[in-house]
Amino acid sequence: MRTLRAVIALTLPTTLVGCGGGGEQKTIVLRTAEYHPADYPTTLGLQRMAEILKEKSGGRLMMDIHHSHTLGDEKATIERTKVGDIAINRISSAPLAEFAPIMKVFSLPYIFRDVNHEWQVLKGRIGRECLDALEKHGFIGLCYYESGARSFYNRRRPITKPADLKGLRIRVQESEVMIDCVRALGASPEPMAFGEVYTSIQTGLLDGAENNPPSYEKTKHFEVARYYSLDEHSRIPEVVIFSKTMWDQLSKEDQALIRRAAEASVDYQRELWTDFEQKALDLVRKGEAKINIPDHAPFREAAEPVYEKYRAEFGDLIDRIRDTM
Repeated sequence: MRTLRAVIALTLPTTLVGCGGGGEQKTIVLRTAEYHPADYPTTLGLQRMAEILKEKSGGRLMMDIHHSHTLGDEKATIERTKVGDIAINRISSAPLAEFAPIMKVFSLPYIFRDVNHEWQVLKGRIGRECLDALEKHGFIGLCYYESGARSFYNRRRPITKPADLKGLRIRVQESEVMIDCVRALGASPEPMAFGEVYTSIQTGLLDGAENNPPSYEKTKHFEVARYYSLDEHSRIPEVVIFSKTMWDQLSKEDQALIRRAAEASVDYQRELWTDFEQKALDLVRKGEAKINIPDHAPFREAAEPVYEKYRAEFGDLIDRIRDTM
């Protein structure tokens, strides 16, 4: 018998229905958004998730990954995920906080002591609580991915102490916490779409930005902002989310398969990140970037007032994160 191919609606997954002697078999193709390019660790993490999901579902659950921000910028894809136009979205927790305020806590400066502390939190009870809190905002939190530490880069001078940031116009994500963080450390925060940063630094509209080494390298920002100072003021995790609108239309069995596939991709993505980050640093050094590692203690001290603003909002969550061993 012939195969029928039908698209239910924009707000539903694309469904292929095959009719044969064995009865009807339905394949659900989940539209997936990824801002970064094809070879980026988060994209590769999603690809591993897709492979696991396809295998464990016998080919019935498929992910259609749109990388390189072809589905829109971060804010746009979050909005599209909420209404069900995108099923799965890998997004930074910073812009997600505009829709789910609990995610702000991960943007607080130096909330994590180091990468080991970060993953003790994310893989523990606190990380799960924060993912579960997304549901009331229209998202299902599946897992976290590694995104390294964010540090400052600029076209003017090395940053060796907070005072060196004074007078610099630094691009930040559209995040209230990140704006407060950069301001507390002494710079002038400039919220801007990531795709506009290169030209803005090149023309002098911006002095610099802050991000992890792979993003610094992949965007070629080191060409226009050669001073990269590894102050590591924040470790903002990536989050893989699912549209609750679409989630509620899936069976419990399919929901469980998706959760397991997401969780199974995390360690793979983290391993990729470690190598990717080191290669990025090697490449920008070859590209004549000037890298320095300042003492973090003065930056931690300068950033501490940011906590006073948000302590009431987060209650004991800040202390619970900091106390995690």
